[in-house]
Amino acid sequence: MRNFSKTLTLPMRLLSSILGLSVLLLSTLAGQSFARQSNQGAKEDVKEAGRSAKHAAKKTGSAVKKGTKKAVHVSAKKTRQGAEKVEDKTRP
Repeated sequence: MRNFSKTLTLPMRLLSSILGLSVLLLSTLAGQSFARQSNQGAKEDVKEAGRSAKHAAKKTGSAVKKGTKKAVHVSAKKTRQGAEKVEDKTRP
C-alpha cells in the first residue's frame, strides 16, 4: 500500500484538511440542530397537550352546564305538574 500523505502535494493536503474539518464541523452543527429540534418537538408536544386539556375542560363544562339546566327545568316542570295535581284534588 502506498502512503498517500507523502504523495499529496501541500495544496492538496491543505485542501483535504479543510474539507475534513468542514465535514466534522457540519456534522457537529447538524447534531446540535437535531438536538434543538427534538427539544422544540417536546415543547410543542407539551403545548399541544395543554391545548387539548383546555378544550376537554371547556367541553366538559359546557356539558355540565347543559345537563344542569335541563335537570332544573325538568324538576320545575314536574313540580308544577305535582302542584296542579294537588290543587285539582283539593278543589271542592
